[in-house]
Amino acid sequence: MRVAIAGAGAVGRSVATELLENGHEVLLIDKNPAAISVERVPTAEWLLADACEITSLDEAAFQRCNVVIAATGDDKVNLVVSLLAKTEYGVPRVVARVNHPNNEWLFNESWGVDVAVSTPRLMCALVEEAVSVGDLVRLLRFSQGDANLVELTLPEDAALVGVRNGDVRWPEDTALVAIIREGRVLTPHRDHTLEGGDELLFVAAPSREPQLETLLSPGR
Repeated sequence: MRVAIAGAGAVGRSVATELLENGHEVLLIDKNPAAISVERVPTAEWLLADACEITSLDEAAFQRCNVVIAATGDDKVNLVVSLLAKTEYGVPRVVARVNHPNNEWLFNESWGVDVAVSTPRLMCALVEEAVSVGDLVRLLRFSQGDANLVELTLPEDAALVGVRNGDVRWPEDTALVAIIREGRVLTPHRDHTLEGGDELLFVAAPSREPQLETLLSPGR
C-alpha cells in the first residue's frame, strides 16, 4: 500500500515509521527544509514541497496513493490537502489530523476527509476511558457513514450482566465490534455472556448513542 503523509513533524514521522514497519510504501512531504530529516526515517521517500499546491501533489504522484494522511500542525493545511487528495486525485482513503477541537466539525466528507483524528479528543477520551464506568466515551468519528467508535465499561450492576450477546436487542445502526476482558480482545459472538467490567467497543450512529448508554446503564 502506498501512503503519502503531508507533514513531516513528530506525528508524521511516527506514523511513517509504523507504516514502514508494517511493510507499506511511505512518502513524507513537507515545505519546511528543517523538517526534511531523511536520517530519522531513512526508508521513506521524502519530498520538499508545499502539499497545498497541485504541482507538488503531481510530483508526489497522489494518483497512485491508496491513502493520504494530512498530519500537519495547521488545520487549514490539513483540510486543503484532504480536499485536493479526494477531489483531484480520487484517493480512496483520506485521514486528517485535527489540531484544534473547535475545527473538528469541518473535518468531514465535504472536505474529502474519511477519518478525522482529533488529538485533543483522543487524549480526553483516554482519560475518561480510564476513570469512567457506565459512561459512553467517544473515541473516534468516522466521516463516511456518520458513525462513531465508542467505548463503555459495563458496570457490575448493569442489567445486561450475565446476558448473552445474542439475546440483546442492540439499537439500530449499532454494532458491538469488540469486547476487552481481562486484557484479552474478544470478537463478539452470540454465545458470549456479558460480564461486569467488560470494555465494550461499538460502532454506532451518533443518534443512537443515548439509547446505547441507557441500555448499558446500571439498574435499568
